Amino acid sequence: MRIGVIGPIGAGKSLLASKLAAYFHAQLVEEPVATSPFLAIYYQNIKEVSFVAQNFFYGELFLRLHAEENNQNVITDSTLFSNLVFAEILQLQGLMNAHQVALTYEICDLCRHHVQPLDLEIVIVRSKAQLFKNVYRRSRDVEKGQEDYLNFHYQHYYALLDKIYSHYHLPKSKILYLDPGDMNDPAQWKIIIEQIEEAYQKNNAVITK
Repeated sequence: MRIGVIGPIGAGKSLLASKLAAYFHAQLVEEPVATSPFLAIYYQNIKEVSFVAQNFFYGELFLRLHAEENNQNVITDSTLFSNLVFAEILQLQGLMNAHQVALTYEICDLCRHHVQPLDLEIVIVRSKAQLFKNVYRRSRDVEKGQEDYLNFHYQHYYALLDKIYSHYHLPKSKILYLDPGDMNDPAQWKIIIEQIEEAYQKNNAVITK
């Protein structure tokens, strides 16, 4: 079982991934961005360091995924498509140019050849209001005062992710769009697990826990 969790900033990727890893007794691969020394630099100097920072994050994630190359029981709170969404958004904002975005796609292509594909990509679906609420609740210093950036991010995220999935011809059966609600509510958590298990059955996969 190899599951990736993806979604916009503040969607609850880390919480869902950690809970799934515990439930399925799987290895958790944590997204490196939150603990990266580049994160604060990125928010303070987005225009100057967007390309370098995004690919630094990409490199860190690739190394973590590659380290679990032979592990068939992995939950990751990001996927190799994540940075492509950020690159596309930054290009729309004029913060990355077309050549830099093309290079980011090339890096993604190279990385994808050296890691096993995921069995399922879970896309967390949240309203913009809920995303902002989550960001304010976790209160990361680097995200304070970034409302314009976050608003633009939320406005375009899902459409761009769908564009990327289409570009890579990712089968719809391997994508689960999930509105998780309150993941700490036992009744809601049961529904989440049922949805994931149903998505696996569509891919003829066997879930063990």
